Amino acid sequence: MARKITDTCVSCGACESSCPVGAISMGDSHMVIDASACIDCGACEGTCPTGAIEAE
Repeated sequence: MARKITDTCVSCGACESSCPVGAISMGDSHMVIDASACIDCGACEGTCPTGAIEAE
């Protein structure tokens, strides 16, 4: 199951650089995770300063 980024994201980009498969990018209003590319490793979750990343 992929991770998702909630609306509490402040678009700091910390998660984008932590993703080993490049599944995170800037969306319309905040960072987004490409569910088809996400390998659910959780590497991004610990880097988010607002706790905006969670299991889907």
